[in-house]
Amino acid sequence: MNMVKRPWAWFGFALFFAAIYLFPLYWMYVTSLKSQSEIFASPPTFWPNAPDFGAYPYVWFQRHMPAYLWNSLVIASGVTALTVFFGTGCAYVLARYRSLWVDIGLFTILMLQVLPASVMVTPLFVAFNQLGLLNLPRTAVILGASAKAMPFFVVLTRAAFMSVPRELEEAALVDGNSRLGAFVSIVLPLVRNGVLVCAILTFMTAFGEYIYSKSIIQDADLQPASVGLQAFLGPNSKDWNSIMAYSAIYVTPILAIFVLLQRRIVSGLTSGALK
Repeated sequence: MNMVKRPWAWFGFALFFAAIYLFPLYWMYVTSLKSQSEIFASPPTFWPNAPDFGAYPYVWFQRHMPAYLWNSLVIASGVTALTVFFGTGCAYVLARYRSLWVDIGLFTILMLQVLPASVMVTPLFVAFNQLGLLNLPRTAVILGASAKAMPFFVVLTRAAFMSVPRELEEAALVDGNSRLGAFVSIVLPLVRNGVLVCAILTFMTAFGEYIYSKSIIQDADLQPASVGLQAFLGPNSKDWNSIMAYSAIYVTPILAIFVLLQRRIVSGLTSGALK
């Protein structure tokens, strides 16, 4: 029978691949509740025999987890604010004005997207050192991560702006609005879902930023949670329940944001600008 007529089969495939994708998260939470001996038991247990939540207060108080999370929040918020503020205007210009120079600018933006952060960190470190920004390491990381996030944001947001008919702006101009007024009052409300989705994705990516933070921030009190996790790791790491507890605390806020905003994320990715 044609599988198109059997939606439960597709649903089964979706559940299967979702289980494969989510199993590492499940294993992370389960391992954080196991004892050291049970973690290395063979065969492994898929649920702890005696769940122990002691690793969570340990990493929260002894590993300075609140400070790490606060630094991650500051960096992610700064990156998101800068990217949305400058990227929205850039995406609008690239969507509305077509010329050779605009096409060159768009091509350059796309090329910047493929450059890995590991390639950019050395020239950025030298530039920030010459500008004196290494004395403000979190600011330097925000600027560097924003530059990395900008191409992705601009390309996605540009598609949302291109779906808005030019006639709406022209009608607003005829009614006496300025170009800026038409942009703020007409265009932005129509693309708010697309901009919000890109902002959420930017925040989630910046919350896990590691390379720039590790290279630029030397003060442990200013490092984000991604760098703080490295303190657990070493050639003889055995404290895996604490490592998994730390990772669970670090990941759970991002998962919560995604679950709470999943409807808006899906609608922003799939819906057009006009209802």
